[in-house]
Amino acid sequence: MHFKWHLLWLLLISCNPAPANNKKGVSAQASGKASQENNVVGNIADIPLPTGFSRVSFPQNSFAAWLRKINLKEDKTVYLYDGQLKRNQQAQYAVLDISIGERNLQQCADAVMRLRAEYLYAQKKFDSLKFIDNEGGVYTFQKPYTRTYFDSYLQKVFGICGSASLARQMQIQNWNSIEPGDVIIRGGFPGHAVTIMDIAKNEKGEVIYLLSQSYMPAQSIHILKNPVNEDLSPWYIVNDEAFIQTPEYTFKREELKQW
Repeated sequence: MHFKWHLLWLLLISCNPAPANNKKGVSAQASGKASQENNVVGNIADIPLPTGFSRVSFPQNSFAAWLRKINLKEDKTVYLYDGQLKRNQQAQYAVLDISIGERNLQQCADAVMRLRAEYLYAQKKFDSLKFIDNEGGVYTFQKPYTRTYFDSYLQKVFGICGSASLARQMQIQNWNSIEPGDVIIRGGFPGHAVTIMDIAKNEKGEVIYLLSQSYMPAQSIHILKNPVNEDLSPWYIVNDEAFIQTPEYTFKREELKQW
């Protein structure tokens, strides 16, 4: 039964791209210039900032602080779950050192859930580890709290939950209050979702942020370049524009959510 349900959901929740306007060369709205050298080795916190910006501080055990500690791979190639190369290798700035799995499950919303689940598991907040499907069913992580059972739990969640159910589970967030871990998500059939991985501010009060995604088919989770502002890339800036254009999808400003 679960196998049939999974096949149906793969057809429904695929992350097909929305139309995007391909405007290029927009001048930076923030002072300084982000690094264009795609040679970062370390973790999210090692991604260079534009001149004049500083990372915002968060509590040591927070989701935001945990995200910054995720290691980046030296190999910046995006691979699919079956080991093949993703056709588009121009969207990513860096690749996160996080497992893709060996099945076509960890796609867009699944990558969002993976990051949240890994954080809660690392913090031993097992009671908070739950996801909701479109029918309102709740999938909780229960004993034994082993890594093997955790991986099995996530495979089940990825096969049943998706962008539509995740968008319902999350709460609307205001751009003035964004934090790492917030998600820009369009729940639907199809839909898409990206995670805000880090934020920084300057003395003018301007806020910039990093985005990560997986996509369809399931693939390496990667930090996205900014296709609109190459001087600022891979950082994006908070502004009043109605749309947020990423390399492979265009979101609406009101699609920001929080856990």
